[in-house]
Formats: sequence, C-alpha cells, structure tokens
Amino acid sequence: MNMMLRIAKEEWRLWLRSKVIVVATLIVAVLLAVTSVLTVNRVASEQSQRLAQQVAAEATFFAQPDRHPHRMVHYGHYAFRPPPPLAAFEPGVDAVTGQSIFLEGHRQNTPMFADTKAAADLGGFASLNPANLYQLLLPLLLIVLGHALLLRERESGTLAVMLAQGQSGVSLAMGKALALLAVIAIFMLPLIAVSIHSVVQGENGLAAVSLVGGYFLYLCVWGAIVLAASIILKHRAVSLGALIFIWLFAALIVPRFAINASSAAIDAPGKIESDLVMLAEQRKLGDGHNAADPAFQRLQKEVLEQYDVEKVEDLPINWRGVVASYSEAELTDLLNGYAENRMEQEANQSGLFNLFGLASPTIAIGSVSRTLAGTDLSTHHRFLRESEALRFDFVQSLNEVHAKELAYEDDLNRSSDPEAERRTRVNSEAWRVLDEFRFTPDSASDRVDRASFAFGMLLSWLILACGVAFFAARRVRV
Repeated sequence: MNMMLRIAKEEWRLWLRSKVIVVATLIVAVLLAVTSVLTVNRVASEQSQRLAQQVAAEATFFAQPDRHPHRMVHYGHYAFRPPPPLAAFEPGVDAVTGQSIFLEGHRQNTPMFADTKAAADLGGFASLNPANLYQLLLPLLLIVLGHALLLRERESGTLAVMLAQGQSGVSLAMGKALALLAVIAIFMLPLIAVSIHSVVQGENGLAAVSLVGGYFLYLCVWGAIVLAASIILKHRAVSLGALIFIWLFAALIVPRFAINASSAAIDAPGKIESDLVMLAEQRKLGDGHNAADPAFQRLQKEVLEQYDVEKVEDLPINWRGVVASYSEAELTDLLNGYAENRMEQEANQSGLFNLFGLASPTIAIGSVSRTLAGTDLSTHHRFLRESEALRFDFVQSLNEVHAKELAYEDDLNRSSDPEAERRTRVNSEAWRVLDEFRFTPDSASDRVDRASFAFGMLLSWLILACGVAFFAARRVRV
C-alpha cells in the first residue's frame, strides 16, 4: 500500500510540473465552478418565478366576476412545471419540452416557452450546464492526464528498474489508478456542493447521493479505460489518439447514431399529421356548442327517458349544460387516446435510445442523470397527464354548474334577452371548483428504481474496463 501511495504521489508531482496539464485542469475547474453557480442561480430564480406564476394564475381565475360558467371554460387556466432542485445540475428534457401549459375547454394544448427556443440567440452555449461538462469534458481531462501513465515509465526506462526490484505490474497499475482516483474525487466536489444545495432546497437525500454515486461510477469507468490504454499500447501518441477516438465514439458518435436509430425504428407522426387525423375523428363527435347537433340525438333520448319527460324544455336540468359535459367527456377520451399513443411512442424511442448505453457509458450516465434529477421524459409525461386531469376536472365542474344552476330557457335566449343574460351569470364562488396545482418530481425511490438499469450498465462498463486493465497489468513486460 505504501508503494502504491508513493507511485500516486509521484504521478501528481509530474502532473503539477506540466504547465499544459495544470492549465487544462484549471480551465475545466473554472468552467465547472462558474457553470454550477450560474445554473444554481438560474434554476432558483425559475423555480420561484413559476411558483409565483402558478399562484397568480389561480388568484386571477378565482377573482373573475360573475359570468356564464361556459365563459370560464374558455377563459382557461395555466399550469406551470417548476424545475426540481437537481435541475441546477441536470436540466434534462426541460430545455426542449416547455415549462407551462394553457388549459381550456375542448382542446389539449402543448407546453410552451421551452428554454432552447427562448435562448436560441445563445447558440450552443444555451445548453452548457454542469451535467454536460461532467459527461464530456471531464473524460477528456482524464485522457490528457492519464494517457501516458505507464508509457512514461516505459519510455524513461524506470519500468524495467521497478519490475527488477520486485514490483508487479498490478501494483504499478494500482498506484497509477490511485492517482487518477484522487483527481476524480477532487472534481466530484462541485457536484457534491450542488447536491447539498439541492437537499437544502427540498430534494431527497437518496436522489442526491445516488446522482453523486452515478457520476463517480462514470468517471471511474473513464479512468479505467485510460489506464488500460496506457498499459496495453506501446507509444504515447498512439495511446492519446486511441483514447480520443474512444471518446469521440462514446460521447458523440454513438449518441447521434442512437437518436437516428430510435427515430427510424419507432416512427412517431408529426403534430400536424396527428392534428388532421384527430380533427376528422372530432367532427364525428358533434359540436358541443350546438345542443341540436344530430350527434346528440341518442343522448337526448336517453336523458328524456331518464327523467320521464317529452321535451328538453321540461328537463329539471339544463340540456345545453348536459351536452357540454357529454361532449367534453367524449372529446377528452379521444384526445387522451392520441396523447397516450404519442407518449407511448416517445417512451419507446427513449427506451431504445437508452439501450445504447451498452455501447456508450455517456448514454448510460445521461439516463441516470436525467432520471435522478427528475428532468427525464417520464416526469414530463406525468406533468402532461396531471395538468390534463386538472383541466378536465375544472371544465367538467363548470359544465355541471351550467347544467344544474342555469335555466334552459334563459340559457337559450341570453344572446337576445338582457335579463336572461343576467340570470345566466353565476356567482363567482363557483370558480372555486379549480384545484390548486403544485407539480413535484416523483419520489426518490421511484427515480432510483427507474435509473437502476442504467446504473447496471455503468457498473458493467466499470467491471469490463477494470478487468481489461487488471489482466493487461498482469502481463506488463519491459
């Protein structure tokens, strides 16, 4: 153990004497520190703003004056998705999926105001965040530091001396690995700091610790790959070139290929194509604003039989409100069917993409990172479902007020009779049917469960890379 510590210490002494390595390390360290601070501040600001906007949207809805309940159906409401605490490290899909959604009757809107669209003028810098730096830049730094770990000893002739003194290749490799492990531990500090901040902001400790553990595994994978290359290859330039190629393949080529392959294997129709198909289906359901639409003849017969009357004017409830409620339920079933099909296709594409983590540890850590941070596709889909449930509940509650509290004759004549129009205005207390909406990430245990497969891929990568390095170290010769 003492010998391994001495080897690691000597490695650090050589690194500190190299101006190129020191400058590269400082650049990465400054980038990590600055990006972490800026992202933490931005996410904290966005979180407070969106929570305030949600409260303001509810207050505005409740403050509306007495009016016809269907006017409030069209007045609508907003649902906001505040970033979870760990989004300060990993924004995930939040940058492209939108942050708020307008909820109104008769339709399902898509989320709005995605960060990527809002920050298009920043180009590639708009997506610069700590997670990207850990996934892309830190492996490069490890390559710069460690591509010549054993090659330096071989080229200087000290490898022969050390082996002649009874040192084994494994002990030499362990000493070099210890030096890389110290570098990894130091560069974990910014992530640990961000994780502690997220826990202070309300994040569960299990999720924060798991995220730190995932990135530690990931960097150890790259450390083992770098160590194995420095043992197996015989020339410094060849080692550096091979490691750069591995980095390009794992961090850039495989993810791009995985995106294209997932899109090609599971084709999801575009929004315009889906909307045209839905519009054709929607026409068959009838117009909920027209109670005399032939599509509601069967409903009218059933309601008249239920209340044992001959005409809709004799019903104890407002026929127009009944049609509005029935039409909304039918339309929502149709829209939910298309929405669920779309989300299933997106989830299948994402699942296929994540399988490419078997060919790239960068994809595996990306999946772990987004899932544990609560910024993955699954969380976005849950936001869509919960906001849609909120929309349907308040629209149907207002339709119920329409059916039970407004007289049919007044409702029918309100456009031509000012007194009838006045009587169709219900008390604004009826707007209290709207529930408060506060979106939060899944529980930490659920997120860890979802990330377990990607964790398994990272662990497999680590075992494979360490195994290659170990067996190569056993065969070290001058």
